[in-house]
Amino acid sequence: MTAILPDKTDSRSEKILRSSATELARAIRHGELRSIEVVNAHLDRIAAVNPQLNAVVYDLAPSARAMAKEADAARERGADLGPLHGVPCTIKESFAMPETPFTSGLVARIGIRPSETATAVKRLVDAGAIPMGKTNVSELCMWMEGNNKVYGRTNNPYDPSRIVGGSSSGEGAIIGAGGSPFGLGSDIGGSIRMPAFFNGIFGHKPTGGLIPNSGQYPAAENNSARYCTTGPLARNAEDLALLVDIMRGPDGICEGAREMEFGDPSKVDLSKLRVLHVPDDGRNRVHAELRTAQNEVARALESLGAQVIEKRFPKLERSFEIWAAMLAADGGTTFRELMGEGKDGGFKLLPELFRYFLGVSDHTLPAVILAALEQVGESMEEKQRELVELGLELRRELSEELGEDGIMLYPSHPVPAPKHGVPLLFPFRWVYTGILNMMEIPATQVPLGLSKKGLPLGVQVAANHERDHLTIAAALFLEKRFGGWRPPPGS
Repeated sequence: MTAILPDKTDSRSEKILRSSATELARAIRHGELRSIEVVNAHLDRIAAVNPQLNAVVYDLAPSARAMAKEADAARERGADLGPLHGVPCTIKESFAMPETPFTSGLVARIGIRPSETATAVKRLVDAGAIPMGKTNVSELCMWMEGNNKVYGRTNNPYDPSRIVGGSSSGEGAIIGAGGSPFGLGSDIGGSIRMPAFFNGIFGHKPTGGLIPNSGQYPAAENNSARYCTTGPLARNAEDLALLVDIMRGPDGICEGAREMEFGDPSKVDLSKLRVLHVPDDGRNRVHAELRTAQNEVARALESLGAQVIEKRFPKLERSFEIWAAMLAADGGTTFRELMGEGKDGGFKLLPELFRYFLGVSDHTLPAVILAALEQVGESMEEKQRELVELGLELRRELSEELGEDGIMLYPSHPVPAPKHGVPLLFPFRWVYTGILNMMEIPATQVPLGLSKKGLPLGVQVAANHERDHLTIAAALFLEKRFGGWRPPPGS
């Protein structure tokens, strides 16, 4: 395994690169650190690792340095400081930011520069955050490999021969490599939690509708505006609640966003929780080290006094079919229509396959296959209705079992980060994350150390609707117990 090795850094820079956004904001506010120092430390780290990672695909270093200098000047003149004042971050490329790329990995969108700012981005910047760059995605944000024909492939900081997950691919990789304290992602099938898992960091998929999805491409429509969620990835658990709190609430644009409760994780009594320990979905076998790690999490919570119940939900065996049916039944713009942007006559499957195998297609193979699967699924309307009802039944079962005080332990993925290309051989393993999108429940990916091969381990912690604070409270405890994010070897 080849590790990403950084340039030599002094101990002050090393401390900056391991600190949470919350800690950095506090130090900047109190004059212990200057924003320009914090930003430069992270930009130097990005410069050291990005040539091998290909995580940051659009550089905002000049504007980041200018914003950092203004942040320091604002502090010196006694201005009001936001909760993220002077703290750097990264942003997924599929979020709109004026005069920056907005392709979502689609060749036909090269050259598009939005004039608007996505709501979540604006709220972070208004809170004082400083974007350092935009990060890579899978094509049209619909696959678990961070690869497209616009920017190429992103590599894992723990082993560059392995995937970083998708579609918030670059976010997972650059945060896992220590190049950013936190970043912004979106998730309709695990696109926050899988990159967080494969890169050893925290990622939170909020309750559907808690944070608006406005200003993203592709846009989430109809029920998908709740199935798709915007949320944070971070190297430290304490930042999750702060970031969710900053970004939450309707904006009058996203049709799925609404006002809802967001509790305080610090007030959660973990000893009073009911813990549903769900070892697998009954279909996709889970790696032994991940099973062991999840068992240890269950024991750790039980040691606090929490009631741990091993539980299985037979309907989880149908996770992929439920996910696909509920998404298809939602209507809206099809994946094929998105793929056909800029093409005369739109996307045509057989000609595109021919172009792909000739090596002249503008699309990746997973995107072409997904378009084909979508076409097949649309021909099974009666089966689709049955599966949607099955999904609604599963949603009711989970809600009843979780109640007000329950959390669920569930694998983030069946195996640690696979080699590049391997997901095409096992294309449905992402359903461990995807099914929770259709349930619209919150879930936090929590890192749990490294495997024998040095790859990140982890687990999802889920809870009932509007109980995000329970999953984040569990993440805070598990970070202390299991060590949280561990920088890649040599960093």
